Amino acid sequence: MTDKIQVQAAVPGKHKPYLSYIDSGVDWLGKIPSHWEFRTLKRICRFAYGDSRGHDEYSCGDVEVLGSNGVLGSQDNANTLGPCLVIGRKGSFGKINFSEKPIYAIDTTFFIDSRFTGAHLRWLYYVLQWLHLDAISRDSAIPGLDRQDAYARYLPLPTLGEQHKIASFLDRETAKIDSLIEKKLRLIKLLQEKRTALISQAVTKGLDPNVPMKDSGVEWVGQIPAHWKVESNKRLFKESDIRSELGDEELLTVSHITGVTRHSEKSVTMIEPESYEDYKICREGELAINTMWAWMGALGIAKEDGMVSPSYNVYMIKSLSLRPRFYDYLSRVPLHVAELTRHSKGIWKSRLRLYPDGFYEIRTPIPPQDEQEYLADQLDRSVSRIEALLVTIQKALDDLREYRMALISAAVTGKFDVRKSQED
Repeated sequence: MTDKIQVQAAVPGKHKPYLSYIDSGVDWLGKIPSHWEFRTLKRICRFAYGDSRGHDEYSCGDVEVLGSNGVLGSQDNANTLGPCLVIGRKGSFGKINFSEKPIYAIDTTFFIDSRFTGAHLRWLYYVLQWLHLDAISRDSAIPGLDRQDAYARYLPLPTLGEQHKIASFLDRETAKIDSLIEKKLRLIKLLQEKRTALISQAVTKGLDPNVPMKDSGVEWVGQIPAHWKVESNKRLFKESDIRSELGDEELLTVSHITGVTRHSEKSVTMIEPESYEDYKICREGELAINTMWAWMGALGIAKEDGMVSPSYNVYMIKSLSLRPRFYDYLSRVPLHVAELTRHSKGIWKSRLRLYPDGFYEIRTPIPPQDEQEYLADQLDRSVSRIEALLVTIQKALDDLREYRMALISAAVTGKFDVRKSQED
């Protein structure tokens, strides 16, 4: 409710429309103010190519180096004037960045400064967001922004004075929304940190602050309750290598394995008959580990029967002393994931692999079975409450972002007259 009150000042409905409109001739745009023009982007600006430069050439100068995703570093010289727009050409194509100062735009980008347009650059910054350039791509292998396709886009063109007014209005109103978005993002981060801390405490220390403790003998675990045990994964798990016969089982992905809740929709897969035997059966309660991404936490106890791709290893829990629900929470502890990384082999990160011999070397804290179930029950309740809050906040965040774009769209297409804004 507070958020709605705070953004009321930015609601287009409170602003008056222009006195007269004309039909733009384009169904999706409708009418535009009668004194505006309707032009292609090519007649308004030119996209200049950024320049090639290796990452190892970046120095510690005062000029920011921008790529498709934003700032990459700094150096001593610029290739744009200031202010300028930087548009992603490859990678995050269509993404728009604005800089008040001269910058160095690299060759995965286009840029626009006063040499390449007579329009107000801040107005153009909002117009390019409205055009959704990230939806224009001709190269399916390496998605990228096609300059000619972008040039062909039509847009309503107000007078230069109105461009200034629209930019000032949107700067002011989007700043209010951005402030709310930032608060939501901070709250999401805090809740995620709280969830992680809660799980880590429960599965490595228990929930009784008065219980006697002892050294676990495992560096990443530290002290554990005196009545807990520590077992090697070799004694707890056994690799399972049952292959699919028909390839018609549910395909379990990282989101299935690491997700807190059961997925209701089946994954749609197209597996060639000759590849069936490469896919492994994974049953509910078994541990699935993506060997290539274990260092990123891509593992967990399966919550339903299915099959996994050849990049996974599947492990049955062979020891009655370990409960699947307890280990599923343990698998989400950052220090445990770091331990998986330490026992992986290969080149750092992108080529690391967690093989069975490395996984079996890891030692795991084991409470009594009834305590494992108790801890899992408590975490289910606490984590579900946090998850529910995260869903609610994420929905509010999505609504704010949608509202922000709707406001930009209404302003740059002349749905209301910003010149009559009380704050102007």
